[in-house]
Amino acid sequence: MTRSDLVEELAARFAQLTHRDAELAVKSVLDAMSDALVKGHRIEIRGFGSFSINRRPPRVGRNPRSGESVQIPEKRVPHFKPGKALREAVDAGTLAQANDTENGRK
Repeated sequence: MTRSDLVEELAARFAQLTHRDAELAVKSVLDAMSDALVKGHRIEIRGFGSFSINRRPPRVGRNPRSGESVQIPEKRVPHFKPGKALREAVDAGTLAQANDTENGRK
């Protein structure tokens, strides 16, 4: 699902929202989440999951062309951990799709 798909889905679910309002709502939520992560905060959405920042320590890598050692600096990367409810829903959906395929249904 892309950002555009999310906007379309939101506008379809809530008839009182125009496409522009749905677009603004999605942009506002994503901007707020991005700002929180940039500041190093953790975001927890019960039943869905949590977003946090993981630190990757500095390390020594290799330049593939010359083979010389290169120092790779420390890096902070966003990380998502799905909540239990989301994991179970995805697993149940996966199992249901697998069972439908085995039984000749699509």
